[in-house]
Amino acid sequence: MDRSLTHDELERARQTFRQLVEQAGDADLRQPSSGTRWNNRQLLFHMLLGYLIMRALLRLVRVFGRLPQGASRAYARLLNAATRPFDAVNFLGSYLGGNTLSPGRMAAMFDHVIAKLHQRLEAETEADLGRGMHYPTRWDPFFKDYMTLADVYRFPTQHFDFHRRQLTLSEPSD
Repeated sequence: MDRSLTHDELERARQTFRQLVEQAGDADLRQPSSGTRWNNRQLLFHMLLGYLIMRALLRLVRVFGRLPQGASRAYARLLNAATRPFDAVNFLGSYLGGNTLSPGRMAAMFDHVIAKLHQRLEAETEADLGRGMHYPTRWDPFFKDYMTLADVYRFPTQHFDFHRRQLTLSEPSD
């Protein structure tokens, strides 16, 4: 794994998120996004959520990466079977989070979670980065059937970039 590339991706996402939030007015944030049922503000929260769930995803890989592969395969099948309730919770959570947290609070949370991910990534051993598990591929287009811890560190920025294209906000200016 190229840690510096992952650090760069995390930092780019952090800076982009902050610029998007700082440059968007209230009317911009209330505008519908493209291709989702969320408005821009709710979609921004969903993009933040992709990083906030990293703590749980990293824990899962640490646990299942030490078990026989059949354990994570069975777990992934179980989660795939629960896709409909997951989708409902995912939608509602981002809807409520986007309506509850202020854009400034979201930016502060984004800064904080990225700083923590930088620290965690630096502390990972090569052996840990190579451990992996099976994932519920129906939950997210960026979940692969089998992902290593290194793959999981790259996931939230792939998710971020995908949803960035769905925002109907102007491109941030430098």
